[in-house]
Amino acid sequence: MTTMTYAQGILAAFRYTMRTRPNVFVFGQGLWSPWYVGSSMQDLDIEFGRERVIDSPVSEVAVTGAAVGASLCGYRPIVVHPRMDFMILAVDQIVSQAAKWAHMFGGQARPAVTIRGIINRGGEQGAQHSQALHAWFAHIPGLRVVMPATAADARDLLIASVLCDDPVLYIDDRWLYEVEQDETPIVELDLATQRPAVLREGGDCTLVGAGYSTQLCLQAAAQLAAAGIDCEVIDLRVINPLDDAAIVASVQKTGRLVAVDGSWRLCGLAGEIIAGVAEQLDVGAWRGRPQRVTLPDAPAPTSRALEEIYYPTAATVIAAVRRTLGNREE
Repeated sequence: MTTMTYAQGILAAFRYTMRTRPNVFVFGQGLWSPWYVGSSMQDLDIEFGRERVIDSPVSEVAVTGAAVGASLCGYRPIVVHPRMDFMILAVDQIVSQAAKWAHMFGGQARPAVTIRGIINRGGEQGAQHSQALHAWFAHIPGLRVVMPATAADARDLLIASVLCDDPVLYIDDRWLYEVEQDETPIVELDLATQRPAVLREGGDCTLVGAGYSTQLCLQAAAQLAAAGIDCEVIDLRVINPLDDAAIVASVQKTGRLVAVDGSWRLCGLAGEIIAGVAEQLDVGAWRGRPQRVTLPDAPAPTSRALEEIYYPTAATVIAAVRRTLGNREE
């Protein structure tokens, strides 16, 4: 069996949708560059032509607005924002336009647009190039938000996003691009039916993440297992709409919850996960206080030394697990 990386999964999704759907095209900055979007779009312009893989001027507003308009005319465009930070410039097109059209027109107008936002962090890029803003967009009704953590999901959830009739924000993470797994057959998923996945079973503590945070959960769980602590790992996969049934069932079993998120704490995804479970479980179901692992409440530093203490690691997750276990050391 061959393996594929996360970036190869994204590339496979682009190739599959463009080969099978002639109304799919890609629009965004740096798409013809061999380095700007990494290996996730390698040679797509050569394979499908530059009339379908369109390298746009530097205008997030224009490219996103044009794609939303094209989707209303029967196309299924994929907009690429190589840095999620600058996607903020297109918030009106995403939040006030794409997310609202089906609601405002009784489902008669459905912008089937996929907006790819890439998270870039580390490498001394600083505060304006390092933001993970998924919680902002997950707050918006009418906008589906997808955060794949595995190579197979990077491929299959992107395909599902393109085939979905709703506007979808597909968020991938450069820190995941080299993560590998065994290659699996392509599956055309119905995005509306996708739920969180239990990637590792355990009985002592529930770890929940999305995107790169899921990988931190898996790393922490593997290290804790060597110490006799058995953690269950749940990958959210889709954060809007957020289905927390699997998380509730897991915490009902373990009695403990650690929510891991690569963004800030205030009004964030980690707090939403804990709140959703707390609303549904009786107080007696808890065996330890739930914990959040998030970024410090500060913009990202530029110094490499400060980056090493700013971003959560598997060790940060392990410390949170030990807190909810009462600092159990065995």
